[in-house]
Order: sequence, then C-alpha cells, then structure tokens
Amino acid sequence: MAPTARGLRIVARPGHPDFLDLPWQTPLAEWEVARSVEVLRGIHRHVVRFVDYGGVIYALKELPPRLAEREYRLLRRMADEALPSVEAVGTVTRADQEAVLITRYLDYSLPYRVLFTHRRGPGGDVVGLLEQLLDALAVLLVRLHSAGFFWGDCSLSNTLFRRDAGALAAYLVDVETGEWHPTLTDGQRETDLALTVDNFVGGLLDVQAELALPPDPDPVETAEDLRGRYERLWAELTTTEIVGIGGDDEGRHLIEGRIRRLNELGFDVDEVELVPTGDGNRLRLRAAVVEAGHHQRRLLGLTGLRAQENQARSLLNDLANFRLHAEHETGRPLPQSVAATRWLIEVFEPTVSAIPDELRAKLEPAEVFHEVIEHKWFLSETAGRDVGVTEAAASYMDRILPTAPDERTLLGTSDTYIGFG
Repeated sequence: MAPTARGLRIVARPGHPDFLDLPWQTPLAEWEVARSVEVLRGIHRHVVRFVDYGGVIYALKELPPRLAEREYRLLRRMADEALPSVEAVGTVTRADQEAVLITRYLDYSLPYRVLFTHRRGPGGDVVGLLEQLLDALAVLLVRLHSAGFFWGDCSLSNTLFRRDAGALAAYLVDVETGEWHPTLTDGQRETDLALTVDNFVGGLLDVQAELALPPDPDPVETAEDLRGRYERLWAELTTTEIVGIGGDDEGRHLIEGRIRRLNELGFDVDEVELVPTGDGNRLRLRAAVVEAGHHQRRLLGLTGLRAQENQARSLLNDLANFRLHAEHETGRPLPQSVAATRWLIEVFEPTVSAIPDELRAKLEPAEVFHEVIEHKWFLSETAGRDVGVTEAAASYMDRILPTAPDERTLLGTSDTYIGFG
C-alpha cells in the first residue's frame, strides 16, 4: 500500500505503478490527464477511464467501496484458479467519493460489437463469427462452473474476446454478481446458463439493430444453440462411462479416446478413476479434470512461449512437423527439447521478427505466426509445392496483415465502441 494524502488509500499489487500521480481527489468523469488513452472499449454501467504507464494500459472503474473491494477479491481468486479474466491490480478508496477498481487492460482483446464491426474471413461471415462466439462462451462458462463459480451476469457485454488461431477465447470482465461455492448444484448451473442464454439474445438483437445486420440467423435459436454446446461440453467433462476390461483393448481404447477428446477441448486429465461395478469385468470410468490449458502449458514448457489454447495447439503442430522433417533429413531421432529450441530459433523468431513495426499492434505474435502457417498451406496448395515459411511470411506481411484491424489499442483517439455492460 502506497502512502497517500489524508482520506485516500491506494492498494496496488507489486510489479505495477503506485498510481500516485493521478488526480484521485477528482471524480473520474472530470479527469483531464496526460496518461489518459482511448482503447477498444464500450459503454459501461460505471465511469471508466484508461491510463498508460510505459505502454501498459490500466482500466480504472468507479464503484461503491464495498463492491470495488469485493470485485477485486473475486478477480484475485480468478487468477489463483487460472481462470480467464482480467487481472486485478488494486483498489483506491477516497473520502466522500466512490472507490476505484484498477485492472490491467487485456491486450488484443475485443468487445463483441467490434468483432461484428470488423469481421474477418471470407465475406465477413456472420454465421462463422456466431459459431466462434458460442464456442468461446460455452467453454468459459463450463470452466467457471467446474471451478465452483456462479457468475450471475454472463453476457456478450461482460465478456472480452481474443483471437485464438481462427477461434475466439473468452475472458470474464465484470464479476459484481459472482459467487464462489465449493461446487455448483445442477440448479445453480441451470440458472446461470438460463441467464446467459437470455443475455445472449439481447446482445444479438442490439447488434443486429445497431449494425443493420440481416435478421437471420434468428437470435433466439442461436442462443439455444449455446445451451446445447454448453451441455455437450459439460457432459464430456463429467459423464461416467462403463467400460470393459476383458482380454481385448476395448476399455483401453475408450479411456484413451476420452482423454484425447478432453485434451482437444483444452482440458488436462489429472487422473482416471476406475471403480468396479459389481458386474464382472466392467468398470466405471470417470475422468478427474483439472484446469484448462493443456496445450498452453505444453508449449510454455517446451519453448517458453505464452499463447492462447488454440494458438498453442497450432504452434505445437508446426513444431511437430519441424521435428519430423529434421529427423527425416538426418535419419536420426531428434530429442523434443532440441527440436523445440531449433524451431524457436529457426522458424518462430524469424517469422515474428519479420512483422513490420507499423503493423505490430495488429495481432498477437502467436496469432500472426498461426496465420502465416495457414497462409503457407494455401500458397503451397496453389503452387503445388511447399513454398516455405520465409516466402509465406513475406506474402502474408505484404498482403494479409495490413488489412487486419488494429486489435491492441487505439491510443490517442476518441473512438469508442459499445461493448461492456
């Protein structure tokens, strides 16, 4: 806690500024400070300002003192549970004024209305974007519920999205209504899911009206699809199966298949519990699932790179291809750790370094690399040969990346995008 003027108390976590140079005695709505910046943001229920400290952006949100402290603690626990949310940095309490919650701005994140405004892909397909939004929200809600967190206000407006290798990753923003429980009952999960479905309908109706989008697909039917995706994912994580353990490999195949499906969804399996059913050679299988991020952790361990889950999967696939090709060339096995180091030095770093300075704010480096690899495949199919990463990167930087919207920040502008609740 930094020393402050009388009636002012600032609590900020280590590794962040002390924020003492900001005019805390003045309401946020009246601020005129050099550090203020505008970012891809939306209209909030509360007054919000963004400030820049050496290129790191912080969001400041005015709240009643009790709510600010509560949300800070909820977000801190989110981080402890490795759940996708904005990072809590600190709180400011002020005499005779509302308190302020300080969070770190989520770089390269987008409110959902910006996604609709700047649709990417062939023809800017609305249906494809909705598919991505549905999957991202379903995964986020399942992860929260698995951890025992009842959100109570899940909506497109209270969520930020980051591009993740052709998909979207969803991050929780506002947790004012959230509650932690040891576990959630089916009734609590259903209540939270029902609220999410209703809020999703409202968000789609709003964006259809604001952007003059076509009425199809129907918002109500689309929102019900969210329910189906959530339920299928929840069942995959929690369903108990009966497997055989006879002389064949049926049981082993089912176990391996279940673990593979969970890994592909981005979840690790801590243990598999096999309990006799009392029916001869048949056992009851239930996977004990730990936090998501299987590919993220594997990529980090091999290369030191941090990426979204699908990005990590894409990078690991390219690493595997690199290793296979290197082994084929030498005729000798290549240890994975050696392959990872060589891939990092020979492939990943040169590709990322090739991003022009003026385009570096467009997309995350890992997303750029994924798109370069996708572009390489397209070019190779057209040319009938492997064009190589260097040629593909040059083509991508020249033709594709300049057309992408800036997805980090819009600093020094007055652009405002409606998006937060």
